[in-house]
Amino acid sequence: MAAESSQTLERGLRLLRLLSGELRGRTPTEIAAELELSRPAVYRLLTTLQREGFVRRDGDGRVHLGFGVLVLARAVQPLLREGALPTLRRLAEEVGATAHLTVAEGDEGLAVAVVEPSWTDMHVAYREGSRHPLDRGAAGRAVLALRAGRSGYVSTEGQLQEGARGIAAPVPGLPWLEASVGVIAFTPLDPDTVGPRVATAAADLARALG
Repeated sequence: MAAESSQTLERGLRLLRLLSGELRGRTPTEIAAELELSRPAVYRLLTTLQREGFVRRDGDGRVHLGFGVLVLARAVQPLLREGALPTLRRLAEEVGATAHLTVAEGDEGLAVAVVEPSWTDMHVAYREGSRHPLDRGAAGRAVLALRAGRSGYVSTEGQLQEGARGIAAPVPGLPWLEASVGVIAFTPLDPDTVGPRVATAAADLARALG
């Protein structure tokens, strides 16, 4: 019984992970093919997950993540913030710009951790809890790059705040997390110098969280 329960849990987690990478949802048939499971096995998983609020079905019968996942995500955010602070602090001090960790929630980016440099005369006041569309600003565009399978850093200017420049890189290699590490400043940021540092910080954070 323990082995069977463990296998069922593993299958359920694989199903949730599959749905997390697909905004348009999947049909039960597509899920069965992707996970190499029978359709009856998939329907049993979906029944349980839907009852607990972790998946939902739309009018066309496609399966999406349910809002129950957001409850778990909110519980994880404080732990994620604490894990990111050392990396962000080093980055902010090295670059002399406000460093931040942004995670994706649907089509928006949410700043879950922000660290300001201690030695600069002026820096951007970027609040934890700030939200913005993923297609505006370096942090969100880096997440979109992650979804598209691209690595490296993204540089933008004036998209979220007039005069502010941003450089961000996706946090790689964590299937359960869509996020980016970035810096933002009013002073010029040389992408060739700052970009690799931001990408290194994102990779360091991925190793720390992995």
